[in-house]
Amino acid sequence: MTITKAHAYGNDFLFLHRDELRDQDPAALARTLCARHTGVGGDGLILYTFTADGATMDLVNADGSPSELSGNGLRCLAALVMRERERRRSGDGAVRTDIRCDTGAGERHLALTSRTGDRYLFTAAMGHPTHLQQETLQVAGESLVVATLGIGNPQCVTLMDTLPDRARFERLGPGLATHPRFPAGTNVEFVVVTAPDRLDILIWERGVGPTEASGTGACAAAITAMQYGGAARDVDVVSPGGRQRVAWRDDGVHLTGWAEILFDANWTA
Repeated sequence: MTITKAHAYGNDFLFLHRDELRDQDPAALARTLCARHTGVGGDGLILYTFTADGATMDLVNADGSPSELSGNGLRCLAALVMRERERRRSGDGAVRTDIRCDTGAGERHLALTSRTGDRYLFTAAMGHPTHLQQETLQVAGESLVVATLGIGNPQCVTLMDTLPDRARFERLGPGLATHPRFPAGTNVEFVVVTAPDRLDILIWERGVGPTEASGTGACAAAITAMQYGGAARDVDVVSPGGRQRVAWRDDGVHLTGWAEILFDANWTA
């Protein structure tokens, strides 16, 4: 089967066209392919098909669990769509730069802003947050005030004065991700508002663990900081993998960042 690997800020995904899945179990295949030392390596496997105006996607996390949406995976898929459109272009005809993707969280629209080599810069309309609220949870021996919300997938965000050190991060991250408050698990972000227009974050993703970046996590962090932390409505969100831009407008949340196609490979195992 042909596997394509792409990433956004180090948050990496493997892509497999649905026609090549055949009768294989997606969960088992994701665990095999995403393994860092014995597979291709990735934070998740995305099964996709191209459509007339974009693509469809189903995301399976590295541990085999399903996920509704990934903002970075969404942009990586949009990069594959653009590459396919460019390959099919005839002559000097213009290539459409608007993309619609059907996801487990519903329809999402993206617009290509620019391209440099194999890096495509997109702005994605991520929709409106749902069920945004603050609450206090007991986790790993600590009492934390968190914001819980949905942005296509479940999120739990903690505003802090400083980011947790590694030991604390490795206690609180899985503690919150698998907390009884979240029977289906949740994605977790630790956030520091360093300026009205900048946030620094660390991410513990459901079904994956620590990740270099997260698109929906960046959105959740920004929404929480805007609602409860005094941040502006248009901010840079800086994770270990780099800087994304999140704006919360009347028509919803908009996420801007790049995605890069790394390679295509034949998997023969």
